[in-house]
Amino acid sequence: MRNKLISFILPLVIFLIVGSVYIVHETQQAVIVQFGKPVGGVINTAGLKFKLPFIQNVIRFDKRILEWDGAANEMPTKDNKYIFIDAFARWRISDALEFYKSAKNEMLAQSRLDDIIDGAVRDEIANRTMEEIVRSSNREMITYSDDDNVNQAENIDIPKDGARLIIIDNILKDVSARLLELNMGIEIIDVQLKSINYNNQVQAKQFNRMVSEQNMIAEKYRAQGQGKKQEILGMQKQKEKEILSNAYLSSQSIMGAADSAAVKIYADAYTSSDISRDFYNFKKSLESYTKTIDSTTQIILSTDSKYLQFLNP
Repeated sequence: MRNKLISFILPLVIFLIVGSVYIVHETQQAVIVQFGKPVGGVINTAGLKFKLPFIQNVIRFDKRILEWDGAANEMPTKDNKYIFIDAFARWRISDALEFYKSAKNEMLAQSRLDDIIDGAVRDEIANRTMEEIVRSSNREMITYSDDDNVNQAENIDIPKDGARLIIIDNILKDVSARLLELNMGIEIIDVQLKSINYNNQVQAKQFNRMVSEQNMIAEKYRAQGQGKKQEILGMQKQKEKEILSNAYLSSQSIMGAADSAAVKIYADAYTSSDISRDFYNFKKSLESYTKTIDSTTQIILSTDSKYLQFLNP
């Protein structure tokens, strides 16, 4: 009888012990629910815990940072232009008890965040013009005339907090205020705009405007380049004329000096002595022969002609 009682009680005790023990991991926080209602506070410490078996259940929630990624939605701007905004956020469960009361689980919380964050983004976009949304800084927009130096843009002090950062900060504040008002036990950590795209109609207009502006800038640079080219070509032509003129002057001077030296040499050689003079005459006569007489030449001269004196035997 005793053995039967022990065999009956022992499994029951083990079952009760197993049903009353649970584990909370370091990445989790837990809420104890009894008959569907939370009892006690939030369990944030990790380790082995105890609860009443059968009548109490453990609801575990993640303590880590969670992600929210919305779909890209078309939204109107203040100046009645439509753009696609794709936003994402990071959040965490700050109060598991309030989170359980309001959202029950992460899936329902994601659905609630869809409405809250999307509404905050729409409100902020609706109060901004297209230029405010797409610009990356809040400096004043400057238009340069044709006489302005484009390089002046490099000297503009661009603030660190751009216009888009102000928009994101406003969205974050709005979402935080709505979550605090709803008391959902959720803390929003960050909201960012993943992408901003024009719709097809606005995109075509923006691209055409950008192409037109870039063409104007390109034409300006081409005109400046052509002007610089003509200036360089003019200087090149002038330099070329100066070089050729100086070279011609130098060549004529050299040729004149050479002719003068040759004449002087010839004169000195002719007047130095009778032998030199006779040799000079002989050389010049031979040169004349080679230039005037060939195998087909017939010359009729008297035998005492000086032209033939070196040919006579």
